[in-house]
Amino acid sequence: MSSSKPASRRHLPTSPFSPPPAAPSVQDFVLHDQVTHDKYGLGRVVEVDPGRSALVDFGPQRVRIVAPYAKLFKL
Repeated sequence: MSSSKPASRRHLPTSPFSPPPAAPSVQDFVLHDQVTHDKYGLGRVVEVDPGRSALVDFGPQRVRIVAPYAKLFKL
């Protein structure tokens, strides 16, 4: 049985259409990084599972945020 995912096509320089957007890169966080989140506010990274998730202490609560870390930014 073949894969249901179509093969990606390369963008030709002479094409009148703009190239497809690049895949977003996953940020790397390390222990004790100060971060901000749109919903939870300011926090500090207390645990990291590289490429999978980060546990962030936002003061009154600790929240595990999974990759690609939507709305989480390093300060």
